[in-house]
Amino acid sequence: MNNLNFGVIGNCNSAALVSCYGSIEWSCLPHFDSSSIFAGILDKEKGGHFSVTTDSSYKITQKYLAKTNILLTKYRSSDSGFNLIDFMPRYINGNNAYYSPPDIIRYIQIKYGQPKVKIEYNPKLEYARHETISSINKDYIKSNTKKGDYDSVYLYTNLDKQKVLDGSEIVLKEDSFFLLSYHQKILPQSVDRAYLKYQRTKVYWMNWVERTHQYKKYNEEISRSALVLKLLSFQKSGAILAAITTSLPETIGEIRNWDYRFCWVRDASMAIKVLTKLGHLRVAREFMNFIINIIPDKDEKIQIMYGINGQKTLTEQILHHLSGYKDSFPVRIGNAAYKQKQNDIYGILMDVIYQQFELYENSLENNETLWTITRSIVKIVDKNWRKADRGIWEIRTEQRHFTFSKVLCWVAIDRAIKIASLIKMDRYIDRWEKLADTIKTDVIKNAWNEDLQCFTQYYGSSDLDASTLLMEYYGFIEASDIKFINTVLATKKHLTKNGLMYRYKNKDDFGLPTSSFTICTFWLINSLYKIGEKKDAREIFEKVLTYSNHVGLFSEDIDFESKRLLGNFPQAYSHLALIETAINLSEGELTEEEEILNNLQ
Repeated sequence: MNNLNFGVIGNCNSAALVSCYGSIEWSCLPHFDSSSIFAGILDKEKGGHFSVTTDSSYKITQKYLAKTNILLTKYRSSDSGFNLIDFMPRYINGNNAYYSPPDIIRYIQIKYGQPKVKIEYNPKLEYARHETISSINKDYIKSNTKKGDYDSVYLYTNLDKQKVLDGSEIVLKEDSFFLLSYHQKILPQSVDRAYLKYQRTKVYWMNWVERTHQYKKYNEEISRSALVLKLLSFQKSGAILAAITTSLPETIGEIRNWDYRFCWVRDASMAIKVLTKLGHLRVAREFMNFIINIIPDKDEKIQIMYGINGQKTLTEQILHHLSGYKDSFPVRIGNAAYKQKQNDIYGILMDVIYQQFELYENSLENNETLWTITRSIVKIVDKNWRKADRGIWEIRTEQRHFTFSKVLCWVAIDRAIKIASLIKMDRYIDRWEKLADTIKTDVIKNAWNEDLQCFTQYYGSSDLDASTLLMEYYGFIEASDIKFINTVLATKKHLTKNGLMYRYKNKDDFGLPTSSFTICTFWLINSLYKIGEKKDAREIFEKVLTYSNHVGLFSEDIDFESKRLLGNFPQAYSHLALIETAINLSEGELTEEEEILNNLQ
């Protein structure tokens, strides 16, 4: 059973999860990484929620409005029906700037009859650490904390405010609205104003999707995943979040629970590369500005992750008062992994910087800054590539010479060589080519297991790892190379269970996982396709698509047995890999209309 049946709404400043029954179970305002307003997903009793409920005679269905991040929940009974339209405003205003306030709008549209509803409005500010009290004012309901850090939110509505707070039955006789805002509003709020924001937001998202390249297959899945990645971008800084949630467990009842409301350089760079391929150049430029702003010094090492405003310290703490998703304690905020050393991030970042140089005209100032970053990364890789690290999977206990980290160190130097060639800095090339050759020779010699006839997780290991499937993707090895073919087939044989992939099977800090890491299955599909196993690749892909939730979203993990979604949600990693795989299985073929538009540009 799939228990992560939530839709996500957002406006590139914050987001909210809305259950398939119309209950907001998670939201942080004013920003993604702020403390929660609703956290019912992490504790049904204490976390708080905002529900529109009906009696059992109503059938409830949910979907996205086509080509938008606007969620439509339909309530239908024999004698009455209404739509609940949930969104966070985002559109360009009269000053040619983005209007994307910390607001959630719930627009109730009557379809027939006079529906009867009850509103359960139960905000629990500041992660529900202390009591939240609500009081009725002339224009709004104000909710605020009385102890601890002060916080407050404002709820505007045209419905009876006392009945809303009491949870009493309300007969809907006309279209209605709720506007939940972090800020007190200056202008009067009304149904008409809420409807106007709805229409403007709908137009914004439809225009955004219209700019997404269309392929001959899987366009609906590509568009939905692209919309998710866009929602995970933070307008203020250009950062890309890994997910909007914290502490959704990889396995129910276990402790693999982490806060993902941060910008991992690896995840974000991969997402940017995919969005750029889809034609969204602005988000790529904004991310490059984020990178430029977080690396001010030439000798400063890059962290694996940052806060969405560029914060470098992300202290991890446990919220002991919350029971966790399905009682999967602990609930964590912050993430201690920011201290880890993972050498693969340099190659992934350099791959995106190279893409910027290759495809787009940047300002001279930006190019000079990116060239400085390029040379700094080469120096860091030169000093560190021989050292052990924590690897892509953030092993917390032991550092090793992980194959993927070494390969991505080679990628960093390879892309630096390509950048130097593009901008005519030829004097660097010879020296960097020798370094690249040295790293590559080292990997081929030490990561290859002669007995198993494949590349393994780390030097001298007999354990396999899904990340080795990316060796061809990053150009380290050809798809036709027997070493890569053998690695793909061996990885599929040893790491597949019930059609899904383990990241690895050797014991780590927490024991053998019982869920599949979603991105790894997409990596396998891509690799199988590249080595000529196209029928197998397509069959696996079509099957995996059926494991999404009811509105096409994926989390971090999928349970091997039940196929339920697990882990933080929605996950950038999963959706960027879905897009990449769908494009590959479409063989990169654009629609005829898209080809014409490209030729005209």
